[in-house]
Amino acid sequence: MWKRDEAVRTPSQPAAPQPPQPTPAATPSPRAESNHFLEKDNVNIGKSVVIKGELNGSEDLTIEGQVDGTIQLRDHVLTIGPNGKIKAQIFAKSVIVLGEVTGNVTATEKVDIRDKGSVDGDIVSPKVAIAEGAHFRGSVDMQRKPGASQPQPQAQPAAAKSAPQPAAAAAQPQAAGAGAGR
Repeated sequence: MWKRDEAVRTPSQPAAPQPPQPTPAATPSPRAESNHFLEKDNVNIGKSVVIKGELNGSEDLTIEGQVDGTIQLRDHVLTIGPNGKIKAQIFAKSVIVLGEVTGNVTATEKVDIRDKGSVDGDIVSPKVAIAEGAHFRGSVDMQRKPGASQPQPQAQPAAAKSAPQPAAAAAQPQAAGAGAGR
């Protein structure tokens, strides 16, 4: 009897492995997604954490606690959470403010002060976004990168000033020449 059950199961077993094959194929996708999330470094500083001094890092950082001093994340994103209270000089690639910042903020890409976010200090960044309902007191200096952006605007106005004149001068003789030939 035992062998007959195995014989009966043998034809159904090929059907059974086929449905599990799509299941393992679906299983690596969430694993791949979790690996994707692990690839991006993001560190959180909780509400109860208080840091006094210099904070340096080479990862994206979210601060929900308090920091007094200096924050340097020159190639990464700094997010000040809704509970974050920062009294510091900030240097980062991009800064997103949902909480309170007292101090100057310098970003190489963008500073984004979201609704209910607050900044009391000067901002230096090529892009600045201040949402309705946000608080900001200070000055904004929207400098562009000195290497690439400054020479191009200087060259463009010179080209723009000289380009229309020759084009207009060239257009007049062509029009006169075209009229004379007909």
